[in-house]
Amino acid sequence: MPDGSGTNEAILLRDDRDGICTLTLNRPERRNPLSTAMLSALQDQFDAIAKDKSVRVVVIAANGPVFSSGHDLKEMRADSSYDAIHALFRQCSRMMTTITQMPQPVIARVHGIATAAGCQLVAACDLAVAADTARFGTPGVTNGLFCSTPMVALTRAVGRKAAMEMLLMGELVDANTALRFGLVNRVVPTEKLDETVAEFAESIAGRSTLTISTGKGAFYKQMEMDLVEAYDFTSDIMARNMQAHDAQEGIDAFLQKRPPEWQDR
Repeated sequence: MPDGSGTNEAILLRDDRDGICTLTLNRPERRNPLSTAMLSALQDQFDAIAKDKSVRVVVIAANGPVFSSGHDLKEMRADSSYDAIHALFRQCSRMMTTITQMPQPVIARVHGIATAAGCQLVAACDLAVAADTARFGTPGVTNGLFCSTPMVALTRAVGRKAAMEMLLMGELVDANTALRFGLVNRVVPTEKLDETVAEFAESIAGRSTLTISTGKGAFYKQMEMDLVEAYDFTSDIMARNMQAHDAQEGIDAFLQKRPPEWQDR
């Protein structure tokens, strides 16, 4: 899909191997902006993947030195009317929400800078693995446009004080600070990034997709509930989960000391 850059090269690449789908942001010369075209490409892929039972886990990666610099500011200034900007952020919000709603876990592979909506993308993913060279920020406050939509994902990934530090200061934090804040799961040397992401992805891909999708869906729903409601909800989820073939097979396999044979049902 073209994005006005004058190139016919795909802005989003897809590679499927052994149940692991890797989506790679591919506009490195423009710092992989989440332009309307990139958002549309991601949305189309997520919608298709959500229905694709052959995909067990998704990895989001990027080409070039930057993971994603966020929204395309030139595109935003080309039409900064309320209607245009509102439509852009609703489009982005829908894409971010889709990540949490799709049945497959989504892992961010972050090798470089992730700022504004790029940082939001990392925060929205279920898991994130970062190279020690990665940096993260929500710098909107420095250019007069507070990162209000990125903070929705950010505040659900990190603590309040950490989120406010990033949002109010607008400065980049290094990968180890992001780990301390809870924005990423692991920080590894760049040369170990692919290996570590593969360990995460292959582990998830080896589980029952029914169990994984059930658990992921319940995780996000219970987060918005009070304590009693959450326990009532998850008690029902576990009772329903126990009726599935894979739950009974998994428990039997454990008791019989043998590998389970998942049927994803």
